[in-house]
Amino acid sequence: MNRVLVTGGAGFLGSHLCDRLIADGADLLCVDNFFTGSKRNIAHLLNQPYFELMRHDVTFPLYAEVDQIFNLACPASPVHYQFDPVQTTKTSVHGAINMLGLAKRVKARILQSSTSEVYGDPEVHPQTEAYWGKVNPIGIRSCYDEGKRCAETLFFDYHRQHQVDIKVVRIFNTYGPRMHPNDGRVVSNFIVQALLGQDITIYGDGQQTRSFCYVDDLVEAMMRMMASRDGFTGPVNIGNPVEMTMLELAENVLRLTGSSAKLIFKPLPQDDPKQRQPDIALAKKELSWEPKISLADGLKETIAYFRTVVQG
Repeated sequence: MNRVLVTGGAGFLGSHLCDRLIADGADLLCVDNFFTGSKRNIAHLLNQPYFELMRHDVTFPLYAEVDQIFNLACPASPVHYQFDPVQTTKTSVHGAINMLGLAKRVKARILQSSTSEVYGDPEVHPQTEAYWGKVNPIGIRSCYDEGKRCAETLFFDYHRQHQVDIKVVRIFNTYGPRMHPNDGRVVSNFIVQALLGQDITIYGDGQQTRSFCYVDDLVEAMMRMMASRDGFTGPVNIGNPVEMTMLELAENVLRLTGSSAKLIFKPLPQDDPKQRQPDIALAKKELSWEPKISLADGLKETIAYFRTVVQG
């Protein structure tokens, strides 16, 4: 039985990963400081004999005997990571140092959940892992973008200097049940506004693009990455390469919710990327992975979840 640590385990992605690990028979330690995570997300796991929950902030050292570490701890939406940008950077950087130190001590394999934000507002489209990115180091998004870039630096330096067994995934836009209704991300924003009959907020002209991956597909990729061959460190892009405009996404949400909400347009936030699409050739080659769940099917599940959250 694998002893597995998941940091940020009560968050949106972390809780779905915990579900999968328990289903696969792991002995699981879920760690979260509940800044953006919620006990509601993992309440159904609390009576599982091999599930343990610990309130802990990864900016402080943690001592545990584990075989694998999934490091997901960090607020991931602009609303949350810009609330306390210094703490956001600390979570990425100090958190990486503390988790890498633990992995070094107990000789655990450690997976870092990095982000497509390391590419910034890209000049290369779609983005491959070889692209170094175009990031504003002093902008309002820098706490997250540069924090995650520094975490990647630390992972590869621990690998080179201390032979720590690392895996790095760069996660592109992901959606699904348990997203925070007020996280400011486009999928949750559109769905909540549509269900409440509020105007749907489009930033800019709505022609900026994103690619959306359903959470179950993402978790499958993370599991495959953790189990991938020795010596394959990544980074590897994980996301859905089907690209669409924000206007197209809004139209999909309106159709699936049956909402009569109207579209309104507001200025584009600072440093908001105009395009974002993963090149997943490496994931296909090394992990035999590509997303399986269509946007329509994924949105139906997500909308059903939000109906219970915002409409009771």
